[in-house]
Amino acid sequence: MILSSVLLAIPFLESFYNGVLQAGDYFILLLLLLVVLMVALLTERVEKVRTLKNLNNELKKEAIKLEDANNELEAFAYSVSHDLRVPLRAIDGFSRIMIEDYEDKLDDEGVRLLNIIRENTKKMGQLIDDILLLSRAGRQEMTISKLDISSLAKNVYGEFNQDTQGRNIDFTVEDLPKTKADRALITQVLTNLIGNSIKFTREKENAKINIGFKSDNEDNIYYVKDNGAGFDMKYYDKLFGLFQRLHSQEEFEGTGVGLSIVQRIISRHGGRVWGESEVGNGATIYFSIPKNLK
Repeated sequence: MILSSVLLAIPFLESFYNGVLQAGDYFILLLLLLVVLMVALLTERVEKVRTLKNLNNELKKEAIKLEDANNELEAFAYSVSHDLRVPLRAIDGFSRIMIEDYEDKLDDEGVRLLNIIRENTKKMGQLIDDILLLSRAGRQEMTISKLDISSLAKNVYGEFNQDTQGRNIDFTVEDLPKTKADRALITQVLTNLIGNSIKFTREKENAKINIGFKSDNEDNIYYVKDNGAGFDMKYYDKLFGLFQRLHSQEEFEGTGVGLSIVQRIISRHGGRVWGESEVGNGATIYFSIPKNLK
């Protein structure tokens, strides 16, 4: 009876039920309907799987193309950076020889122009160094080990001895939790961030630089905070952009590559970088490293 009621609910089967089909045929008919339904569902599923498989294959091809393009771009940057060093050394070397050996034959304007050439070759050399660092940050194989960030930060600050001599800098490092990361790359991150803080606090009579930590369930979050020049948050979208600078060359020297390197390194660790600042009241740059990094 239940089976008959179900079939009667299907309008086009009502005539069969009333005049053509016998009672025993309804079960067979229902089975056929179920089989047809299952075949239809199975066909749909097979088609979805086929479509998904095709999309995955296309995605893999595009990923391979993208990886090849990135590798070529990084190799190109590495090669060009090395090739640029040769003529740069020649320009700087000959300019130095001109000043040292022919100074008595040059007037003041001639010496001044040669010094400008040497100064610009120095800036270009720094730019090449930064591009090479950026290239290495993306290519260098990572070796993950347990790091004492507190100790690492103190060692990095010590490397800036020449830049901090004669300055009144209150440098403090909180008791930071250890984390797993690549030592060489995180050393580069701290070098760039601490170096920036030293640079942007040089106009402060009493400079303060603090390396601290914020707790989070999934990540270890570290920060480098200073009371230096800071920056306008409305230009924040340029902060980590390659060759983007938020201060003029006359105010603070630099190539605009340092924070791009930081971002690339932290991204390779599966973390993220962000910052907060106020003009004249310093800046804080945060970076996170996943606690479950292997």
